[in-house]
Amino acid sequence: MPDLTVEMIQRGRGPSSQEVARRRAVARDMRSARERLTSTSGLERAFDYELIRIYAQYRDGAFIPMALLGLAVAGIAAIWVPLPIAAAWATCLLVASALSKLLTRRFLRQPSADASVRGWRRTFMAAEVLQSIVWGLMIPIGAADARTFVLFGLVIVAAVATMLAATLPAAALAALLPLMAAALSLLLVSHDLDTLMLVSMVVGGQFFFMGLARRVYASTVEALQSQAEKDAIFGELEQAKANSDEARRRAEEANLAKSRFLATMSHELRTPLNAILGFSEVMKNEVFGAHVAPSYKEYAADIHDSGLHLLNLINEILDLSRIEAGRYELNEEAIQLGYAVDECRHMIALRARSKSQTLHAFVDDSLPRLWADERALRQIALNLLSNAVKFTPPGGEITIKVGWTSSGGQYLSVKDSGPASRRTNSAR
Repeated sequence: MPDLTVEMIQRGRGPSSQEVARRRAVARDMRSARERLTSTSGLERAFDYELIRIYAQYRDGAFIPMALLGLAVAGIAAIWVPLPIAAAWATCLLVASALSKLLTRRFLRQPSADASVRGWRRTFMAAEVLQSIVWGLMIPIGAADARTFVLFGLVIVAAVATMLAATLPAAALAALLPLMAAALSLLLVSHDLDTLMLVSMVVGGQFFFMGLARRVYASTVEALQSQAEKDAIFGELEQAKANSDEARRRAEEANLAKSRFLATMSHELRTPLNAILGFSEVMKNEVFGAHVAPSYKEYAADIHDSGLHLLNLINEILDLSRIEAGRYELNEEAIQLGYAVDECRHMIALRARSKSQTLHAFVDDSLPRLWADERALRQIALNLLSNAVKFTPPGGEITIKVGWTSSGGQYLSVKDSGPASRRTNSAR
């Protein structure tokens, strides 16, 4: 039966917390690797969508500032070019910006589960190319005297475009290439040193903005990864809390079932015990006449004492439930320690004689009464004596001492000839 119990416990025992954490980490790494393999950018799909969402938010919020910048450039360009041409260019720019805003609004309204990351990335790349081509038209429509102003405008537009599209490197590159081509196109019509230096500075600045956009992209990805790790930790904490609550609920249910079982079994055991105690008391007191053999009276007394002990054990089992519930109350009274120990010795003597063990008792008769719970005190003495009888080999000796302590208290000591690691047990 003990082996079966151990086996059942081992089968019911779940994995350790370290094993659970390791399995979760492996599952998270496998899920992350699978998403990276199916992603177009080498990141998890959630990151791809989040990067596009950030880009869409930036572009949506930059519509009005970019439109105002285009109107300002068109107004200044009207100084060198005819007004209809400047107005037509401004109209084209507003249309391209409005188209980009409509696309970003549509993307932001679409549920993330339905969004095609690859399709929207291509769409936004095309929108960036269209806007950059319109901005690059400043070069052919500008006058020769306005080349410095036009190149300065291209630098500003390149800086703004790369920062807005930093979370989509492909879109940032798509925005810079038309602007770079527009700046280099000036070298087709002018080969003077000033133009060469200006174009070189503009192109160099665009390369710098591209590198800066890569840094912004890397920082954004790191921020998203940190947020994902934090969310994963919060998720694991929530899962651990849920598991803890479930384990506590099961423990409470098991404890309630145990209490019900103990209460039921205690009731079932008390019924035959009452009969045993009643008939053994009748036999002990020789109500129907003296026994033929005098030893029968002693046996009846032993049966009665053992029945009382078993009844006390049942009551103690119920007390365990009361202790766990915090409702156990001590029934303290003035008792004699030596008398209680002597009764326990008498109860355990039958087991000791069956193993040919010898009991020696040394009790100080001058001990005063104690203020204690008699049943709890008897149980302490019985536990010590039972262990001594159990672990002492046949023919051994058990010594019981009850006396004064050095501080004026009382002690109970049980010494046996069993293993050296547990020869002496005492209670004070």
